[in-house]
Amino acid sequence: MTLTLYPAIDLKGGQVVRLRRGEMDQATVYAEDPGAQARAFIQAGFAWVHVVDLDGAFAGKPANADAVRGILAAVPGARVQLGGGIRSMAVAEAWLSAGVARIILGSAAVKDPDFARAACRAFPGRVALGIDARDGMVATEGWAETSDVSATDLARRFEDSGAAAVIYTDIARDGMLGGVNVGATAALARAVALPIVASGGVAGIEDLVALRDAGAGIEGAIIGRALYDGRIDPAAALAATA
Repeated sequence: MTLTLYPAIDLKGGQVVRLRRGEMDQATVYAEDPGAQARAFIQAGFAWVHVVDLDGAFAGKPANADAVRGILAAVPGARVQLGGGIRSMAVAEAWLSAGVARIILGSAAVKDPDFARAACRAFPGRVALGIDARDGMVATEGWAETSDVSATDLARRFEDSGAAAVIYTDIARDGMLGGVNVGATAALARAVALPIVASGGVAGIEDLVALRDAGAGIEGAIIGRALYDGRIDPAAALAATA
C-alpha cells in the first residue's frame, strides 16, 4: 500500500526548527525562511507540507502567523496541514479560508472536545486530530502537560466525528532519530476506524517501509530531522513508499 509522506516544518520565532522530545530549549534551527523550505519540499516531489506553530501550541493561539502565510504564498496549490494554537472556530475557519488544506487539533481534542467535534462537522475531511502520547497517555499544551486519557480512548471518541485522520506522535521518539514506534502506531490503527499518520522518530527509509507494511490503517508518516540531516533522500523515500 502507498504511504503518504509529510515533510515537517516546525516554527519557533519565525524560524524552521526541530526539537528533541518536544523540549523548546532543545531546538535546532534548520532554516531562516519557512516559505523557501516549503517550496524546496514541494519541488522535491512531496504533495503535502506538515506545519506546526510550536509557539502557538504553548500560547494557545497562533504565534507564527506571518511565517505560515509565507509558506502558503510560497507553495500555491500545494497541500499544507497546520497545527499549533488552533483553539477556536474563528481561528480554524480563518486558516482554512487562507488556503490551509487541513488543520490539526491537538490540545483542543482533550480540553474542548465539543469545539473539536464541531470543527470536524463544520469542515468534514479538513480536520485531523493530533494525538501526542507519552507512555501511551495523551500530552497537551505543547506536550507540557500529560492527561489521564489514553491515545486509543481519545481516538475512539472521535471515530464518528468526520475527522480526516489521527496524527499519532510518540513523544519519546520525536526528534531522536531512534526509529518510529511501528508497534504502537499499528495497534492504534487496528483499534480505531480512522486513518493514522505516524509521527516521531523516523530515522531512515526502513522506518517508512515498516510503516507501509504494518497493515491497513496507517495512511502516512511525518518526516522531520531525518530529512534535514540528510538521512532520508526525498526521491528514494517517495519511490519506496509509492
